[in-house]
Amino acid sequence: MLISVLSNGQPSTPPAPFEPAVPWWSFTKTVLAATALTLVRDGLLSLDARLPGNAFTLRQLLRHEAGLADYGELPEYHAAVASQEAAWPTDEMMRRLDGYRLRYSPGEGWRYSNVGYMLVARLIERTTDLPLEEAVRQQVLAPLGISAARFAMQPADLAETGLDGSSNYDPAWVYHGLLIGPVSQAALLLDRLLAGDLLPANLLQDMRETRVLGGPIAGRPWVSPGYALGLMRSAIEGGLTLAGHTGCGPGSVVAVYRTSVAEASACCGIFSPGAQEGEIEAQVVRQIRAALGLER
Repeated sequence: MLISVLSNGQPSTPPAPFEPAVPWWSFTKTVLAATALTLVRDGLLSLDARLPGNAFTLRQLLRHEAGLADYGELPEYHAAVASQEAAWPTDEMMRRLDGYRLRYSPGEGWRYSNVGYMLVARLIERTTDLPLEEAVRQQVLAPLGISAARFAMQPADLAETGLDGSSNYDPAWVYHGLLIGPVSQAALLLDRLLAGDLLPANLLQDMRETRVLGGPIAGRPWVSPGYALGLMRSAIEGGLTLAGHTGCGPGSVVAVYRTSVAEASACCGIFSPGAQEGEIEAQVVRQIRAALGLER
């Protein structure tokens, strides 16, 4: 298990002499959302105008309200990943899923959709006229001082993570792109992003605006789980509200969350092989409470 904690913007866990790159899984969505919001900031995109040729807006894509399905619903997708097959071409995945057919009217429902974030990634590339990795680097990574994160493009890129079988997993199965990097860089990125180092106050408020999705989830620490713009967000016991993202892939889990209380803040990122989401999220909560002096 790899743990990185920041207290009031400063690392409170000893730096490791060597910190491996690990897959950020769906924390990549937070980075894509931040990238898209910088393009809104720069006047190149609108959050609430319908995207050309579509019935939904960028805000609806980022909050999983666009009406799109998810390829994770396909049993054959899971079978192919488990068999360590090469990823299907995007067109084939969308054909198998009937992925352009909306399952509900945009804004009138909620459905977690990796396809929606694939469309966000394409929108970023079209708007910037740059490959996704370069657009994300220019708009988010470099401004926030994140130097050791990159997109995994082929199975060999995952070999350095040291996960069992990771070198055989095709990162192209993550159709919106898969960032890899030290978990400390993921925590630093989230901490600086939510501290206001990248987006103006109005867009940061938009990013935090949350659709509450129900009550407590068994085995997980969330009291009122919801989804904002690229952020999972919820109150926890004791009244704190955490924002960040959990991500899962073959054999591992990553969770990166932040909270603030008055003038104090704490952020924690954890990566663990062979764990469940709830275990790692509960550990994140304990680390954050300890960093705030709420837990001994």
